Amino acid sequence: MQNTQGLFISFEGIDGAGKSTHIEAVAQAFESQGRSVTRTREPGGTPLAEALRQLVLNDPMDALTESLLVFAARRDHIQGVIAPALAQGRVVLCDRFTDATFAYQGAGRGFDLGVLQTLEQWVQASGAEAQALLQPQLTIWFDLPPAVAAARLTGARVPDKFESQPLAFFEAVAGGYATRLAQDPERFARINADQSPEAVRDQVIGALRAKAFLPGAQSA
Repeated sequence: MQNTQGLFISFEGIDGAGKSTHIEAVAQAFESQGRSVTRTREPGGTPLAEALRQLVLNDPMDALTESLLVFAARRDHIQGVIAPALAQGRVVLCDRFTDATFAYQGAGRGFDLGVLQTLEQWVQASGAEAQALLQPQLTIWFDLPPAVAAARLTGARVPDKFESQPLAFFEAVAGGYATRLAQDPERFARINADQSPEAVRDQVIGALRAKAFLPGAQSA
């Protein structure tokens, strides 16, 4: 029977953690169940947000400007893609969402978390009540040691300004993700990404089954 309830799942982790590969596997798993899937990313997902993405990833700017651009892109993305897709009962698979902003701009850049929380409230308000924020029903965090991620990316592509950061930056980002998980453990599934692709995929599918988003017993 077709499930007409929208489902929002985000995928988080530092570059090199393997998000893109597993997003496609998850999309195929949902499509095999007859679900309609929207694949998207942040920053990005709309023409405006993609233009802002290029600025954020490549142009020098201070942390406040960077955060404002990221949240501006997010607002357009929510309004133009995420909210309409959920209203249509689609599964939305998003490569990064707000947790990335707290991890990269907050923990990595050391920017004021209170300001980020205010922007989160403004941009993600999903109803008349200020406390009703649009958040993923599940966030899959690909947890990978930064040194391993760096080794995977070596020579893979020309790095953007974030990928060019030193190892200490990514260690701080990983800590930022761990903090977000601690604040909302029910929403997160922490995946050990330092394994074979097959083992990682089994963990991801197991997390989806544990939430009853996909049929079948949870993977051992």
